[in-house]
Amino acid sequence: MVSVAQGAVPLAEVVRGGLVESVHLGHLVVLDPDGTVVLAAGDPDVEIWPRSSLKPVQAVAMLRAGLELPADQLALAAASHDGTPRHVGVARQILAGAGLAEESLANTPDLPYDPQAAAAWQGAGHGPDRLTQNCSGKHAAMLATCRVAGWPLEGYLAVDHPLQQAVRAAVVELAGPDAARRVTVDGCGAPLFSTTLAGLARSFSRLVQAPAGSPAQRVVAAMTAFPELVGGDGRDATRAMRAVPGLLAKDGADGVYAAALPGGAALAFKVLDGASRPRPAVLAAALRVAGALDVPGADEAALDALGATSVLGGGAPVGEVRSTVAVRAEVAS
Repeated sequence: MVSVAQGAVPLAEVVRGGLVESVHLGHLVVLDPDGTVVLAAGDPDVEIWPRSSLKPVQAVAMLRAGLELPADQLALAAASHDGTPRHVGVARQILAGAGLAEESLANTPDLPYDPQAAAAWQGAGHGPDRLTQNCSGKHAAMLATCRVAGWPLEGYLAVDHPLQQAVRAAVVELAGPDAARRVTVDGCGAPLFSTTLAGLARSFSRLVQAPAGSPAQRVVAAMTAFPELVGGDGRDATRAMRAVPGLLAKDGADGVYAAALPGGAALAFKVLDGASRPRPAVLAAALRVAGALDVPGADEAALDALGATSVLGGGAPVGEVRSTVAVRAEVAS
C-alpha cells in the first residue's frame, strides 16, 4: 500500500513574527464540473479514509432505500454536529418519527463537540451520550432507514448488513470504481469505505449536479438550507456554506475536507498530520481557485474571514496560518 505521506506537499504555513514556524503537508485536488483536474497539489489519486466527509453520500444511500425526512432532519443525517440542544432535538425527532427509542443507537457516546454545549450538558448532570455525539443524526437516520426498509435494527453497523451494503454501492457509484476497495470502522462505529481524493471530490460534484428531485439533490438542498445543522455556528463548513450560496461542504476527521460549488466545480484535500488548524485557510483558498467568487451572492468578506486564522502570542495576533494553495494555482496557470 502506498503511504499517504508519499508525494505530500505543503498546503499551509504557520507564520509567527514573520518567520515560518511550522508547515502542514498534504494532498489537494480541484476539479472543474466535468471532472477535469484544475489544480493538483500532491497526489490527487491518493487513497484515503474520507471520514465524515462521506456523510452526504451515506445520506443518499438512505434515501434510495426509502427513508423520508423533512429537510432539517435530513441535514442532520449528513452532519457532524455540535451537540447543542437544537441538534439533539432534531436527532430525537428522527428517532421519534420512526417509532424508535434512543437506546437503539449504537454510535460511540461522547460529550457535545461545542465547548459551551458540553459545559451546559455536564452542568445538568449528564456524561457522554449517544445523542450528543456528533454523528447521532446519521445513526438515527440509519435506524430509521432500517425501519422503513424492513431491515434488522440489530447489527445495523455490521459491514454485511443490507444498509451498509447500500452505502457501499452509493460510494462506488458516486466516487468511482477505485472507491470502497478497503473498509474499516469510523470513530462513531459505522463502517468506513475508502476513496481516492479525486474520487471524493468527484462524488461531491455529482451530488450538486444531480437531477431535481433525486436523492442526491434532496441531500444537497437540505444541507445548504440548514448549514447550521451540518456543523454549528462557528464551524468552518457552516461558515463556508453561508458565505457561498449553494455550496456543499463537509469536513471529516484527521484533516479531510470536500466541497462542491453549485455549478459542479469541486475540491477535496487531506492534511497529512490530521490537524484541523490549517483547514479553514486551505478551504477558503481552494474555494477561490474553484471559482467560489463567481457564484451569485458569494460574500467575499465572509470567505476572507473564514480563511483568516490568527497565531496568538500573549493573547494578541502575532502571525497567521497561511495557505499555499493560491501560490500553487498561480504557478499552475
